[in-house]
Amino acid sequence: MAWLSEPDKGGSMETARLRAFVETADKGSVKAAADSLGYTPSAISQLITALEKELGITLFVRSQKGMKPTTEGLEMLPVVRSYLTHEEEIYTYAAELRGVTRGKLTIASYPSIATTWLPEIVRSFKNDYPGIHINLMESIKSDVFKHFEQNEADLAFLAYSDPMPYEYIPLSSTSVIAAVPEGHRFADADSFPIKECENEDFILGSWGREMEILEILSKNNVHPEIKYTTYDTPATLAMVRMGLGISYVNELSAQFWNEHLVKLPLDPPQKITFVVAIPSRDHMTGAARKFLDYTLKYFGK
Repeated sequence: MAWLSEPDKGGSMETARLRAFVETADKGSVKAAADSLGYTPSAISQLITALEKELGITLFVRSQKGMKPTTEGLEMLPVVRSYLTHEEEIYTYAAELRGVTRGKLTIASYPSIATTWLPEIVRSFKNDYPGIHINLMESIKSDVFKHFEQNEADLAFLAYSDPMPYEYIPLSSTSVIAAVPEGHRFADADSFPIKECENEDFILGSWGREMEILEILSKNNVHPEIKYTTYDTPATLAMVRMGLGISYVNELSAQFWNEHLVKLPLDPPQKITFVVAIPSRDHMTGAARKFLDYTLKYFGK
């Protein structure tokens, strides 16, 4: 690949070494990085060694189990990612000027959005820009912010809740509902009183850090006993179906789950707003700007 070639002039912090460093850190091994970048393992090792010599620091702890970044390596990662992102922006913009769009786009997203809205947006986008490679990372809110801090994501789709330290655009609102197992005492009710969760075993997603649900509980002065925590909604609803407890989830995330559980609106009604967030509009890549345009068009913005 052309962008992995050695520079014509020595003495510069060249891209091939930086990409080898990031890919090896992400994959955990030289072989996996080589497979990803289209290089031999030997070439990747040489690139990393050359970078360590140029920087004057050791970037990896090498062992039979693979390559683990050192403390210095971990501190370098976000800086290098930022550098590579800006380089990619240059090539993307130049390609647009030539009338041929290429590049990379990394999107962090709540699983509920990744399985509902995003596939259609991605399909429309890829029809017009097939040369842009898209990497989709399903994440909870804390992970989304981490991806931004580490310069790993260009855009993110998540639910709004305070604090929101990044630029964002509201997209759509959805109701928060109660999910209860079949045969539950409220299974035939028209709604689920929000305070009733205090009398139930409660299941909370995002490893117990589902900020939007916690905010709703706090706002309504409700304090359920959280018996189980899960990563995402499918695991939560699977546990509800087994009669292990009840949960509050956003309606979008539960729309494909209709068997062996009952979904009820909350009383009083509760809503959350989904947004698209951006680390910085001033530093968006061309691919990210175009994808944002397609997103806003999808939502009629």
